[in-house]
Amino acid sequence: MRIRIGTRKSKLALWQANYIAQILRNHFPDVQIELVKITTKGDKILDVPLAKVGGKGLFVKEIEEAMLRNEIDIAVHSLKDVPTYFPEGLGLVAITEREDPRDAFLSVKYNSLNELPEGAVVGTSSLRRKVQLKILRPDLKIRDLRGNVDTRIRKLEEGQYDAIILAYAGLKRLGLTDRVKQIFQPEYIIPAVAQGFLGIEARLDDEKTREIVSVLNHEESYLRATAERAFLRKLEGGCQVPLAAYSEISDGKLKITGFVSDLTGDRFFMDSITGDIKDAESLGETLAEKLLNMGAREVLEEIYRGESQL
Repeated sequence: MRIRIGTRKSKLALWQANYIAQILRNHFPDVQIELVKITTKGDKILDVPLAKVGGKGLFVKEIEEAMLRNEIDIAVHSLKDVPTYFPEGLGLVAITEREDPRDAFLSVKYNSLNELPEGAVVGTSSLRRKVQLKILRPDLKIRDLRGNVDTRIRKLEEGQYDAIILAYAGLKRLGLTDRVKQIFQPEYIIPAVAQGFLGIEARLDDEKTREIVSVLNHEESYLRATAERAFLRKLEGGCQVPLAAYSEISDGKLKITGFVSDLTGDRFFMDSITGDIKDAESLGETLAEKLLNMGAREVLEEIYRGESQL
């Protein structure tokens, strides 16, 4: 049997695909595993913030189309890039154990966010990070930053930015943690929904492949991702909306914290709820409903109508 893994061509995407390939080879030495590299729209558009060109689906659409054409069997995604709705016939079949989901602060001259002088330039294209930074440090200048991890670090070292914010998980996977000056605790800057998880997508009717990749699934991570993605789905959020969610499991209980903001960070809503891990999906939905009723509904409507400006 052969399993073809669809992957983007970036260094991080290839690391992730090879990581999954190695686990499958270890479990199933008789299965032939091969990588199929695919360029997505998100890889081509590097000079425009994701929020302005369509958001989440930019990194998965071409890969999903290849799967529907039976050119690949599974896809390995950074789960935070994956929309909550799938084309008919496709779906998530496994979620790997979560890597560290926190955000990281990188700078040549400064050791922490608090050390940055007034008016310092910080690079990130994430609306979620922008508004949370603005709430913490309204004096900073936030500038867009696109490109792969190496490109972003090079721009920092060239002096285009005083600091940049990246996902710690990606830096760990690429062996670049020595560049990190500060890691933000989730209660300080709430991570992106599903940050740190790898999601495995497959054709839902391909039972043999699904059976094989089930070894990749990490049950606790699956529950945490389910809660966070239910929160996202209820809010109909994409890259155009500053929102965040982070879940933890302890003693059979799941706690999820959620955040929604307007594009300026002037109006934001945050809360947490805790419940039984069996209710992971409904906990995410309930928290989203709670924030909507606190005022997030009006903010989201303004964003979708184009009335809220960054």
